Amino acid sequence: MMQHQISILARFRPEVLERILRVTRHRGFRINAMNMGQSTDGDNVNIELTVSSQRPLTQLCAQLTKLSDITEVEVRQQESRLLRTQSAM
Repeated sequence: MMQHQISILARFRPEVLERILRVTRHRGFRINAMNMGQSTDGDNVNIELTVSSQRPLTQLCAQLTKLSDITEVEVRQQESRLLRTQSAM
């Protein structure tokens, strides 16, 4: 499973986080970590998401940039994770 870190710059609106979470879920990504803070100008919010999925990240980024309040979507980091499974004995 691939894990990705995404940085999102958006206009500060009460519903913007809900929309981001909904799009992320609908595109088949799991949110592993999230950090959000208001920018210095007070009109924008910076959101850092760590997501994982087998699906291509480009699909999620394309959908996020279509949201009206999103200013920028940037991929920060990508790493693959090896999932271990144990067989029942």
